[in-house]
Amino acid sequence: MADRESALRGLGVGDIFHGRSPNGASLVCLVTAVSDTTIYARRIHTQDDLQFDRRTGIELGEVKSRIDCVAPLPPDVYDVWVGMDQKGQLLAAMFRSGAEPDPEQYKLTDAEKKAGRLLSAYIETNQI
Repeated sequence: MADRESALRGLGVGDIFHGRSPNGASLVCLVTAVSDTTIYARRIHTQDDLQFDRRTGIELGEVKSRIDCVAPLPPDVYDVWVGMDQKGQLLAAMFRSGAEPDPEQYKLTDAEKKAGRLLSAYIETNQI
């Protein structure tokens, strides 16, 4: 467990990690803040704000998702995921302001599709 805790403690603002919910859903998250006890993150696909215990990697709250990969992504893949988060932030802001985004804006680019396909294998080989 010490290796897992060390890996979780190594997460910092701007890092991307992967978690899995009890129902099997994938959570690709961007770290937005950390404290001594908590990892604050935003789920890239849904823009939901989440909190995880910094020692165990278990989500705080009712769902109890679990962080399963914290290995840094290759820079080109990382950049695509950060871009996806930025696009999600923009679309969420538009939606909150009452503007209706063009449905085309929600479509994944070829680079985003490729980054998604690469993620599954990356998680499998970099489990904590």
